[in-house]
Amino acid sequence: MDPRLRRYRDVWGARPTLRAIYRDYHRRLLGACVPGRTLEIGGGAGGLKEAAPAVVATDILFAPWLDLVADAHALPFAAASFANIVMIDVLHHLARPRRFLAEVERVLCPGGRLILLEPAATPVSRLVYALAHDEPIDLAADPLALTDPPPPRDPYVGNQAIATLLFVRQRARLEVLFPALEVRELSYTSLFAYPLSGGYRSPCLLPAGWVVPLLRLEDRLAPSLGWLFAFRLFVVVARR
Repeated sequence: MDPRLRRYRDVWGARPTLRAIYRDYHRRLLGACVPGRTLEIGGGAGGLKEAAPAVVATDILFAPWLDLVADAHALPFAAASFANIVMIDVLHHLARPRRFLAEVERVLCPGGRLILLEPAATPVSRLVYALAHDEPIDLAADPLALTDPPPPRDPYVGNQAIATLLFVRQRARLEVLFPALEVRELSYTSLFAYPLSGGYRSPCLLPAGWVVPLLRLEDRLAPSLGWLFAFRLFVVVARR
């Protein structure tokens, strides 16, 4: 097992603040699901699997707490196998997002949903990510390019601008290339609590008891200030 995945699992168990924030993430994702089987891509430390054991949890890396190893670019499932595909901080790690979206079209049932939380490239988040995170924000990238399979690379390499490029800046192009996929919801979230938590890498600056009140404040502020401060996008895509 990759030692980084083991470390993330240990951090998950040791940080009640992080778990409280992810409980809110899981509530959002599961609340947007339609009835039927749900597939998680990038299960990582296994938090969603703990919250919803019936979810089929996968990752590109082996972990004993997940159900199977799977590559998001070539999912090992038959067509129309799932009603929902859910992901947290996974899309921006994928080398070929266009290939992944083709797999989403194939694997989702008609009426099914892709539901994801991803880094948002806002003015504030871009500054913080540039100073405190080793993954770049490359807004010049083309996530819908047709590319040959890249050579094997570290699965933790990524571009944190991918969701902003796909669902904000290039949404019209996305809808032309994938007419069967319809963006049903796009909202900014995660203004303060997550960066203060330190995530999986930095020191935690937020007591666990403050998480819920701060998240309630974020919910009130996000509609007007999310474009400026938010660290994540919440996206729901429906399969026509």
